[in-house]
Amino acid sequence: MNSRLILTTTHLPFNSISDKPPKFPQFYTSPCPCPAFQVQCCSSSGSELTLTTGTVGKEGSVTGGAYDFSKATTSLTRKLLSSPKKVTLVRHGLSTWNDEKRVQGSSNLSILTETGIMQAEKCKKALVDIRFDQCFSSPISRAKTTAEILWSGREEPVIFLDSLKEAHLFHLEGMKNVEAMQIYPKDHRAWREDPSNFNVNGVYPLRQVWDAASVAWKEILFTPGENFLVVTHKSILRALICTALGLGPERYILT
Repeated sequence: MNSRLILTTTHLPFNSISDKPPKFPQFYTSPCPCPAFQVQCCSSSGSELTLTTGTVGKEGSVTGGAYDFSKATTSLTRKLLSSPKKVTLVRHGLSTWNDEKRVQGSSNLSILTETGIMQAEKCKKALVDIRFDQCFSSPISRAKTTAEILWSGREEPVIFLDSLKEAHLFHLEGMKNVEAMQIYPKDHRAWREDPSNFNVNGVYPLRQVWDAASVAWKEILFTPGENFLVVTHKSILRALICTALGLGPERYILT
């Protein structure tokens, strides 16, 4: 069986509201000056599904391997998928705490601004002609509201997964970045500069997010259907992409 996973990603632009809905790319395009990529899972000779990835050049060819593009890397599911899967990842729109430059984390107190609602509505228009079998979302309000706007008018209900929640950042949550730098300089610096090793009493939030991403992939990919929409947050989005590429939390970079 030739099962495969195609992963596309985008996020709602915080500083751009135009009259025309954005056109989303077939493949994820990073804001950094690096090549676009396609994530593709191919079934092996056994019962396991292995992951290959590669750059998409002018001819659209895809090579294998996350690190050296020469061989298959990790398995997302350790089981063969019943059919090809395409997953589109969307980050939530502008929230109140985005606007106020606060540390959001897993808090449910930050909600979409009017701009964020407009962004979600424009994103909905851009996605209206795509037939998604299912929408998965973080249950945290800013992602939940974005998903409900994107999915309104569609038949199936949104599925909310705890595995798509944002990282829990303990005492930093709700603080403005400038305040966190002054009051908890060590913790704030660790989260910003070395997030994979940031911990509170031995709890590593980013490593937990990596574990959650692996769980989320299984929940999503084993759901019946072939085309899925996923709405969630920055850290878990990066974890979903990195786990699909076989990359560990040490490869996570905050911007």
